[in-house]
Amino acid sequence: MILRVFDPTNERKPAGGQPAPRPASLRGKTIGFISNGKEGTAGYFAHLDRMLREEFGAADIVFRRKSNYSAPADAHIVDEIKNWQAVVTGVGD
Repeated sequence: MILRVFDPTNERKPAGGQPAPRPASLRGKTIGFISNGKEGTAGYFAHLDRMLREEFGAADIVFRRKSNYSAPADAHIVDEIKNWQAVVTGVGD
């Protein structure tokens, strides 16, 4: 018997761009949450909201919800990201 194991990762690199630098601290920062709109994100994001404010000193948490769970974030949400110092996205299946 032959056992074949496949690696499902994609070897292609995205065209251009690089990750944004990580902030040294979240104290006083605005953090955006982008939900895919499924119910499972609600409790998770609520817990993160509390933790980021109480334990890490985040100043503001902004919640946004995509209009279509399987599509990229809406243009107006992407436009807002420049006002945030960190972003959390979530899939709540």
